[in-house]
Amino acid sequence: MATAPNPIQLQKHLKGVDYPAGKSDLIRTARDHGADDNVIDALERIPDRQYDGPNAVSKAVTEAR
Repeated sequence: MATAPNPIQLQKHLKGVDYPAGKSDLIRTARDHGADDNVIDALERIPDRQYDGPNAVSKAVTEAR
Protein backbone atom coordinates (compact mmCIF):
# COMPACT_ATOMS: atom_id res chain seq x y z
CA MET A 1 0.00 0.00 0.00
CA ALA A 2 1.36 3.40 -0.97
CA THR A 3 1.72 6.20 1.50
CA ALA A 4 -0.44 9.26 0.91
CA PRO A 5 1.57 12.41 0.37
CA ASN A 6 1.64 15.10 3.01
CA PRO A 7 -1.47 17.28 2.39
CA ILE A 8 0.61 20.46 2.49
CA GLN A 9 3.03 19.11 -0.13
CA LEU A 10 0.10 17.94 -2.24
CA GLN A 11 -1.50 21.38 -2.24
CA LYS A 12 1.87 23.05 -2.92
CA HIS A 13 2.10 21.09 -6.16
CA LEU A 14 -1.50 21.97 -7.06
CA LYS A 15 -1.08 25.71 -6.57
CA GLY A 16 -2.81 27.65 -9.30
CA VAL A 17 -5.35 24.97 -10.25
CA ASP A 18 -8.54 26.55 -11.55
CA TYR A 19 -11.32 24.60 -9.80
CA PRO A 20 -13.44 22.78 -10.64
CA ALA A 21 -10.70 20.62 -12.12
CA GLY A 22 -10.54 17.11 -13.50
CA LYS A 23 -8.10 14.40 -12.56
CA SER A 24 -5.96 14.96 -15.66
CA ASP A 25 -5.74 18.70 -14.91
CA LEU A 26 -4.57 17.95 -11.37
CA ILE A 27 -1.91 15.50 -12.55
CA ARG A 28 -0.67 17.89 -15.25
CA THR A 29 -0.44 20.79 -12.78
CA ALA A 30 1.38 18.67 -10.20
CA ARG A 31 3.92 17.55 -12.83
CA ASP A 32 4.39 21.16 -13.98
CA HIS A 33 5.16 22.10 -10.37
CA GLY A 34 7.77 19.36 -9.96
CA ALA A 35 5.75 16.88 -7.92
CA ASP A 36 7.56 13.68 -6.97
CA ASP A 37 6.38 10.18 -7.87
CA ASN A 38 4.53 9.78 -4.57
CA VAL A 39 2.29 12.78 -5.32
CA ILE A 40 1.72 11.74 -8.95
CA ASP A 41 0.92 8.15 -7.93
CA ALA A 42 -1.58 9.39 -5.35
CA LEU A 43 -3.32 11.59 -7.92
CA GLU A 44 -3.42 8.75 -10.43
CA ARG A 45 -5.33 6.62 -7.89
CA ILE A 46 -8.17 9.12 -7.30
CA PRO A 47 -11.50 8.73 -9.15
CA ASP A 48 -11.69 10.39 -12.58
CA ARG A 49 -14.18 13.18 -11.88
CA GLN A 50 -14.35 16.92 -11.32
CA TYR A 51 -13.03 18.25 -7.99
CA ASP A 52 -14.46 21.47 -6.64
CA GLY A 53 -11.50 22.49 -4.51
CA PRO A 54 -8.34 21.51 -2.61
CA ASN A 55 -10.26 19.84 0.23
CA ALA A 56 -12.05 17.53 -2.20
CA VAL A 57 -8.71 16.52 -3.74
CA SER A 58 -7.13 15.87 -0.34
CA LYS A 59 -10.12 13.78 0.73
CA ALA A 60 -10.02 11.72 -2.48
CA VAL A 61 -6.26 11.11 -2.09
CA THR A 62 -6.76 9.95 1.50
CA GLU A 63 -9.62 7.63 0.55
CA ALA A 64 -7.81 6.18 -2.48
CA ARG A 65 -4.86 4.80 -0.49
